[in-house]
Amino acid sequence: MPDGQAFKAVLITKGRKTGRLHAVELRAVYYNNKIYFSRRNPNSDWLKNAISNPDVKIKYNEQKFSGKAMLVSDKKLAKKISELKYSDKRSEESRFVLQVTLCE
Repeated sequence: MPDGQAFKAVLITKGRKTGRLHAVELRAVYYNNKIYFSRRNPNSDWLKNAISNPDVKIKYNEQKFSGKAMLVSDKKLAKKISELKYSDKRSEESRFVLQVTLCE
């Protein structure tokens, strides 16, 4: 994964209501050995699922990685992720950022 750059990956979460696996392709950022996903608002199933069940999987370049997800509370870090993810005015928007720490 390219450090400090945006790329597309599939985030696989466990449904908070159904318990079934859900996969969604999203823009992600790899930064300081962690993977970040973000949204302008908290009303997405993938974000709610990952907060409820932090054991997630990420598929990138035909490889699957396991990780632990958590919501980023550090506003400076969230802003940095937006700046890395977007090169236009979206980088200035406030976002909910999900951090995934990969398991060894």
